[in-house]
Amino acid sequence: MKTFQNKVSVVTGAGSGMGRYLALNLAQEGSDVVICDINQKALNETKDLIKAYNVSCSSLNLDLREKNNIDTLVEETISNHGKVDLVFNNAGVVTASPFLEMKESDWDWCNDLNYNSLVYCSRAFLPHLMKEKESALVNTSSIFGIITTPNNTVYHATKFAVRGFTESLAMELRDDPIQINCVYPGHIGTNIVLDARFKKEILLTNGEYAKDSNGKPLTVEDVGSTFRETGMNPNKAAKIILKGVKKNKGRIFVGLDAKVMEIAQRLSPSHYIRIIPILNLLIFPYFLKRIKMMKTFYSIFKARR
Repeated sequence: MKTFQNKVSVVTGAGSGMGRYLALNLAQEGSDVVICDINQKALNETKDLIKAYNVSCSSLNLDLREKNNIDTLVEETISNHGKVDLVFNNAGVVTASPFLEMKESDWDWCNDLNYNSLVYCSRAFLPHLMKEKESALVNTSSIFGIITTPNNTVYHATKFAVRGFTESLAMELRDDPIQINCVYPGHIGTNIVLDARFKKEILLTNGEYAKDSNGKPLTVEDVGSTFRETGMNPNKAAKIILKGVKKNKGRIFVGLDAKVMEIAQRLSPSHYIRIIPILNLLIFPYFLKRIKMMKTFYSIFKARR
């Protein structure tokens, strides 16, 4: 896909983070956009920003876990714009908790949004996408769809599932004009941790909260804010994704950290956690701004040993 000019693009989770900047960059390049998010206020903010560009914008405030809402998204897109050329299944959430302590409702919340809704959205939009001579379905997995960490079972499960679904679908449709892309972001500075269902007890050890380097107890808000402040700018991440779509890359890795972790997993599928710190030294300047985040995670890890 050489250009987004005169295209119609659907972006889920467009209220903030990568979704917002995907929509803005697409609009800047001349694509009409259809945006949706569960947060009405954030969605309105994105829509207001899109007004700076001479494109048409439709916005829908909806919960993608409901299939009828996805049907509405498809119907409104075709009704308002006549076609759809690109669909970015970007919406995603996190719930962090030890597996045996996780509420079933939290598991379902994460799985339904990250995976089930993505699959249904893909199924609903594909017949329309495949009518166009040039179209793309872009699904967001994560580097956590390639490597694993403790206390993130449902998030890993959903992102591994997105990876398997998307890459299998790409093989299935390889002879069709549509392109299928899977995105693997590393640490992007979004609100995903602040908005997570984060079990506070994950920061507890023997009844005491993990502490930062200054001895202050860490809170969920501290971790979420630090994650947002120290990650890659989501606008930069969006530009990388769109560049990958134009080049029709099957796997789009966002950030050097994502590439490092993927290389480590390839080199040693059983011991990549030991290799990642060594590989990080090779690109150490890239990680200078992330020292605060690394210290936070180390404090949590040390407290739980």
